[in-house]
Amino acid sequence: GSWPQVNVPLRESGDTSPRGARAEGGLRRHTMTGEEGQLARVSNWPLYYLFCFGAELGNELFYILFFPFWIWNLDPLVGRRLVVIWVLVMYLGQCTKDIIRWPRPASPPVVKLEVFYNSEYSMPSTHAMSGTAIPISMVLLTYGRWQYPLIYGLILIPCWCSLVCLSRIYMGMHSILDIIAGFLYTILILAVFYPFVDLIDNFNQTHKYAPLIIIGLHLALGIFSFTLDTWSTSRGDTAEILGSGAGIACGSHVTYKMGLVLDPSLDTLPLAGPPITMTLFGKAILRILIGMVFVLVVRDIMKKITIPLACKIANIPCDDIRKARQHMEVELPYRYITYGMVGFSITFFVPYIFFFIGIS
Repeated sequence: GSWPQVNVPLRESGDTSPRGARAEGGLRRHTMTGEEGQLARVSNWPLYYLFCFGAELGNELFYILFFPFWIWNLDPLVGRRLVVIWVLVMYLGQCTKDIIRWPRPASPPVVKLEVFYNSEYSMPSTHAMSGTAIPISMVLLTYGRWQYPLIYGLILIPCWCSLVCLSRIYMGMHSILDIIAGFLYTILILAVFYPFVDLIDNFNQTHKYAPLIIIGLHLALGIFSFTLDTWSTSRGDTAEILGSGAGIACGSHVTYKMGLVLDPSLDTLPLAGPPITMTLFGKAILRILIGMVFVLVVRDIMKKITIPLACKIANIPCDDIRKARQHMEVELPYRYITYGMVGFSITFFVPYIFFFIGIS
């Protein structure tokens, strides 16, 4: 449940100012592994911050803002289907890492500017997979559904994809081979599974027993992934991804049954974007603020409940949370239940609040 940690950039060569000295003491520590980022001299600050931003496009902070923004403010159907694709791509990527078991690039000679994912294996790059799948899927899902020039999408895809992919090499976390493999693997996954996304989304919303099947399938996939290898941050990330996907799918089922969010009929397509007014902008900001506060409160409450409860049930000492979470009996239920509730909040509780206070 920790935010991604990136080390603070150090002073340039020859900088002996107090500011530089403070930077040396500001290296962030990974809360689960205790690792720290390496000392490095940054000579090109704009490039450094550009690639820090690119790396964040594959981290939890981005996901917890990006998917709700689509679901609450833009297009719930596109948001739900982006989540389906993201869960599939990331799950297959994480499992493939644990099967191939290629180590991260050696350091030295590589300087690692990030440590959060250092305990995971390297091949393929799941950042590259996410950075490829999301922009391509956005264009596939929106073109023809919304009115906009295709050239915008064709510009977005290579810009987004290259920024995320190159950031992983710059940060010292992946080789070029990892990046290429992640990109090609994603193209293969999309080619095979994208035609079924519409069917999966309709099933999640309309089938009578969809919630039971969704929860059972995602939980089984999580248990399987935990058996592939010893502990690493990838196991928790996998459970988090599966829990989020299950929660969002179950929430969309309940929302559909209650008629809270209705997708536009096919005869109204392609949709035209509404004129941007202060009222529209204000409501969008209000939805994000209210929604994110609620989601983060739910996440914090569930974390405080599930970890001690899982420790008690599994008879594992809870005095050292970091060690306790390295047990599957704690990490899997904690991540799965906590982020399942986060996902359910995104597609059901928060839209219900919006409906109740009149900002739907």
